[in-house]
Amino acid sequence: MSDNQTILEMRNITKTFPGVKALSDVTLEVKRGEIHAICGENGAGKSTLMKVLSGVYPHGTYEGDIVFEGKECTFSSINDSEHAGIVIIHQELALVPLLSIAENIFLGNEQVEKGRINWHKTNAEAAKLLARVGLDENPITPINQIGVGKQQLVEIAKALSKRVKLLILDEPTAALNDTDSAHLLDLLRHLKEQGITSIMISHKLNEITAIADATTVIRDGMTIETIDRGPEMTQERIIKGMVGRELDNLFPEHTPNIGEEIMRVEDWTVLHPTVAGRKVSDSASFDVRAGEIVGIAGLMGAGRTELAMSLFGGAYGRKVSGRLFLHGKEVHLHSVADAIDAGLAYATEDRKRYGLNLIDDIRRNISAASLDKIASNGVVNSNEEIKNAERYRKEMRIKTPTVMNVVGQLSGGNQQKVVLSKWMMTAPEVLILDEPTRGIDVGAKYEIYTIINALADAGKAVVVISSELPELLGICDRIFTLAFGRITGQLPRGEATQESLMKLMTKEREAA
Repeated sequence: MSDNQTILEMRNITKTFPGVKALSDVTLEVKRGEIHAICGENGAGKSTLMKVLSGVYPHGTYEGDIVFEGKECTFSSINDSEHAGIVIIHQELALVPLLSIAENIFLGNEQVEKGRINWHKTNAEAAKLLARVGLDENPITPINQIGVGKQQLVEIAKALSKRVKLLILDEPTAALNDTDSAHLLDLLRHLKEQGITSIMISHKLNEITAIADATTVIRDGMTIETIDRGPEMTQERIIKGMVGRELDNLFPEHTPNIGEEIMRVEDWTVLHPTVAGRKVSDSASFDVRAGEIVGIAGLMGAGRTELAMSLFGGAYGRKVSGRLFLHGKEVHLHSVADAIDAGLAYATEDRKRYGLNLIDDIRRNISAASLDKIASNGVVNSNEEIKNAERYRKEMRIKTPTVMNVVGQLSGGNQQKVVLSKWMMTAPEVLILDEPTRGIDVGAKYEIYTIINALADAGKAVVVISSELPELLGICDRIFTLAFGRITGQLPRGEATQESLMKLMTKEREAA
């Protein structure tokens, strides 16, 4: 029997998919009013376990027992778990962009009187909930007019409207900047004071060690251990549990062999596609050489992604001006196809939306940008396509038995390897990698860093955009800083620190 201090017990949970045992006798115990973290590598079974708990995988599709508030539960759907007070917020937020904040909060739970929605009550109650999560926005504001950090808070307000007792957050800070992440963690502490229990899945171990009262580590679908808050709960201890070994260094050793300049950008200016007169890139200039890994650091909204996409054949913005040189020769790229033909590759920060076709197989995703290499008279050679995909599956150590598997079924780290394979198949000279390790675990990150080093060693010019300053400091040879669309400085690896980069990243726009 669970005691009064225990709000949740999951006992011997086993979940099998065709050919794969995703969870094997997993146990989890969460105390009332605590913040409980769940850690593990991509594919370890964390999200599967939470989908079992929340009824996404209904009772009868798994083995084992769920005991919530002392009662055994048999949830058949998300509605069942929400009625019990368990609310899950997935990594991909379930908000409707064109509806207002208030409409999203009460979607499916409308404030109805006499068969009609009471809009005054809807907006008034939404305002109260927004105040509870510390979001100062008008409830009638459309969701697509607020940032991702604020959208996370709307999701939590939505959970509070359902009288949540246990809040599950799957990678809640993966897409947030440092300020928004800190605000969200403060909110979880505040909810804890109100008696709300939270389960947080996260790869950000510094956040876990800062906020979690207990941390359960899952590896290969099995519970490894639960560590209570205290001297034992260190990032090193969690990493050892996650990967089954100690990672003495988070970044692989690398000695660069830097050659001739491959790409140079001069006075690159880009206007926002819809906001008249707003510059998303403002006279930006930088360069990258063969065998060099160059970082671009900037706060959210600085224009990092916009700069990269506009260079990639004008994939973003309008009235792009400035000069782009490859091997000292000026080039004019009018389309993505032009950029690929010129030897550029851009791996997007949003692999699920723009980088991959999640419902297609690995083979077709890898060949998507290089069909001209494996086609004759407009017909793709299927044998060549499979042969190339198999080569990258082995080289990149993509964990899948066959390249005919659907890419959406892979873990985040393996999806990222498919994205890199797709662009490596184009044989680029310049690779622009936008948030290459976002949402993937520490073990998979190490593998991605090793791949990036290998690309540089092969003479490629690599540009890495990242929100994580330790990552840039760990893998880059030089780092440029961006603020308000302008390059505000550059530092060689030996001189760069988090403090020196942050100083340049927050450099105010100079008065005209």
